[in-house]
Amino acid sequence: MDAMTVRARTFAAVLTSALAVTACSSTSGSTTAAPTTSDSVPTLTADVVREYDRGDDAFTQGFEIDGDVLYEGTGLEGSSFVRRTSLENMTELERVDLPSDLFGEGITVDGDTLWQITWQDGVAIARDRDTLTEQRRVNYDGEGWGLCTEGRGTSGRGTPDDRLVMSDGTSTLTFRDPTSFDALDTVDVTLEGNPVERLNELECAEDGSIYANVWQTFDIMRIDPETGKVTAVIDGTPLWNSMSDSDRGGADVFNGIAQIPGTDRFLVTGKFWPKIFEVRFTDTAPVGQN
Repeated sequence: MDAMTVRARTFAAVLTSALAVTACSSTSGSTTAAPTTSDSVPTLTADVVREYDRGDDAFTQGFEIDGDVLYEGTGLEGSSFVRRTSLENMTELERVDLPSDLFGEGITVDGDTLWQITWQDGVAIARDRDTLTEQRRVNYDGEGWGLCTEGRGTSGRGTPDDRLVMSDGTSTLTFRDPTSFDALDTVDVTLEGNPVERLNELECAEDGSIYANVWQTFDIMRIDPETGKVTAVIDGTPLWNSMSDSDRGGADVFNGIAQIPGTDRFLVTGKFWPKIFEVRFTDTAPVGQN
């Protein structure tokens, strides 16, 4: 099975079986067990504030809120698209399909520009934030997975001093110029000194942290962008458990994090998930029992 097939196929069976795996499991080859953390790296829970129903046609790769609009980029060759959705009523406002030969990945808003990257095509597309009209393309080396913008603040708008942050499926985050898309710097992400591979969708939070889904797991890493160290691990397993068997039947991996501007709440979802969850990340475990 080639890499395209692996990333595109449904993981419902894998995820369902993972529910029986505990955090202390040492089963060889398990990709969904929660990482081992110490007292200094807490495991947080995603407390659900609200649920939103949506269609299950989105292979979610990028997820971000700008003002009162939710932006989403999706993947798969021949069916990738980017769309704007009203945060107030979850009504789709605009949608643009990608050319059939491009596999869409992460997105981010910087000022009046929406950047959209692609998986193995080496193409980043700059779009008008409001109309989603393509403005130009730039090339980059390597794969594209997740994307976010540092320093957006509560307005959701970028400034000339911002940097884009991009993941490529490894443990490395690349910082990029928001105008030229040139690579500026990198940081390696570690948990207790060990590299965290398969970093996927990203969210640059208002407190300066970067949140990252880890592909094929229920985990979200909260990352210090200066050091690359993981400062908390969020366990999304209860969100999967809360969905019905029919909802989980066609659902794929956990992917998609978007902070609601000016709040401590986030929207999270997954590929082909028929629900979006509004959550708060809280530390409910006693010290030493994370």
